Amino acid sequence: MNDALISYKRHRFPAEIIAHAVWLYYRFPLSLRLVEEMLLERGIVVSYETIRRWGKKFGPEYVRRLRRKRPSPNDVWHLDEVLITIAGKKHWLWRAVDQDGYVLDEIVQNRRNTKAAKRLLTRLLKKQGLAPKRMITDKLRSYGAAKRHVMPDVEHRAHKGLNNRAENSHVPLRKRERTMQGFRSPGSLQRFVSIFSAFRNLFVPARSKRSAFQIHLHRLNAMAEWKAVTRALA
Repeated sequence: MNDALISYKRHRFPAEIIAHAVWLYYRFPLSLRLVEEMLLERGIVVSYETIRRWGKKFGPEYVRRLRRKRPSPNDVWHLDEVLITIAGKKHWLWRAVDQDGYVLDEIVQNRRNTKAAKRLLTRLLKKQGLAPKRMITDKLRSYGAAKRHVMPDVEHRAHKGLNNRAENSHVPLRKRERTMQGFRSPGSLQRFVSIFSAFRNLFVPARSKRSAFQIHLHRLNAMAEWKAVTRALA
């Protein structure tokens, strides 16, 4: 994690309120107006447009400072794409998650072909720094064609029944899409998912069997990291 602190200079509200508003919006399926109402209940009068601006300004800063899961040669990548309609036009959100449900990368594209799949794999290799042990996708042939160009030595399994992990990763975003009544542009969707998924990676435990105590401990550690990330610059 980057130790550099975030500056909140020239903002009327303190860092704790700004960070809390951004956390509420990206962590839970809430609209901006609902976040505004929740803050009002605590005596904090702020408009939903201000909360939007806070998210746009500070959300990426918070994400850059969050610790990321270290890649491993034993990782298994689950890849999938989901259709999202924006202003009447079709767009595809390509997503990769690992065996624990951790979101590795997402990219919005207007095509569902080999070129688009190749772009996702190239970004993944650059971001992760090494290839996975195995790649699992549905039966879209574009994945196989792209893999042969980008990482030909990686094992590839194409079976719809094996790719539930990637398909299930779309569910939280679908809920947010309904809450937000859709996205305004591909750029706004890309910005939103980059922050939204990073928050989920931090706060949602890995998809493995854990006791209630371990889940509780995970959340406490996540909150501690969140508070460290959102500290104000003195």
